[in-house]
Amino acid sequence: MEPNTIKSALTEKEGINPPQNMSTSSVEVIQKMRKKQPSAQELVDRILAHDKTALSRAITLVESTNTEHLVKANAIIQACLPHANKSFRIGITGVPGVGKSTFIEVFGKYLTSLGKKVAVLAVDPSSTISHGSILGDKTRMEELVKDENAYIRPSASGETLGGVARKTRETIILCEAAGFDTILIETVGVGQSETAVHSMVDFFLLLKISGAGDELQGIKRGIMEMADAIVINKADGDNINKSKLAKAEFNRALHLFPAKKSGWIPMASTCSSYTKDGIAGVWGIISEFKTLVQSNHYFEQKRQEQNQFWMLETINNQLQSNFYNNPKIIKLLEKNKKAVQNDEISPFAAAINLLNTYFK
Repeated sequence: MEPNTIKSALTEKEGINPPQNMSTSSVEVIQKMRKKQPSAQELVDRILAHDKTALSRAITLVESTNTEHLVKANAIIQACLPHANKSFRIGITGVPGVGKSTFIEVFGKYLTSLGKKVAVLAVDPSSTISHGSILGDKTRMEELVKDENAYIRPSASGETLGGVARKTRETIILCEAAGFDTILIETVGVGQSETAVHSMVDFFLLLKISGAGDELQGIKRGIMEMADAIVINKADGDNINKSKLAKAEFNRALHLFPAKKSGWIPMASTCSSYTKDGIAGVWGIISEFKTLVQSNHYFEQKRQEQNQFWMLETINNQLQSNFYNNPKIIKLLEKNKKAVQNDEISPFAAAINLLNTYFK
């Protein structure tokens, strides 16, 4: 096969943009790389054997927008599904600067010391201008990344509200199939909407710091109502007394919120990721919650509700994707945008016209 033909195939099928001056030898190398790509079943077998490299490859397929990758990813997820749902999922949120990454590393190390297998799905905020992400969580969690019983996967949040990566739900399934029994999901914590992460975890943890008002921290009441526990981080040095006062205030405030369907009464606690004081206490709170929801069967009920929610979310996302990628809609959308801008048609009428065109 000629180099130019291979370049075209790589661009169309693999989503790869090879350089224009690609030599024949370079093409041969890429051909060999393509031949070495494991099948969906091979990846599944290796994931079930707790192979982290295979897990990373599968997650990359899940996050890909390439159509062929999507088909392969769906096959992997379907095969892994019977081996999933055996973990405890913990969502961790808080504004930038609250110490999420440091807390997660110390907390993760504590859990692995207890014999837990911990997967950290750390979501980095994407730039709305360049659409890029730093994805630096692995460099910030230097100790945890070396732990054999831990796995860290940084992902870009993209345009997803609440800072949850588009495919985080599927990634959880793959991590569970790979044998990880505790999943920590870190969100961006920008105060937009943490509903997405709340709808895929069993326990929702809100990190706070003392000495800053809610106006400065940017945390809305709605997020506090979703929290199963509030942990005041950085409770060390001069902050110890301030943290104790903040803990008392939050405990009083939490009692004013509506009762949770789980029967759990949220509580506030303090910890220091620097001195490691209070870390065991945080796990104690989570363990107490776990015991309660498993005994009153709320755990299974919530998981079932979440599965239904994500089915509907997937339908909505797929319909949206199909709509905007429809050739007729692509052509008519620009025309209707200009008409709306020039007040020739109302936004609502334009939307109805486009939807009618699509469904016809």
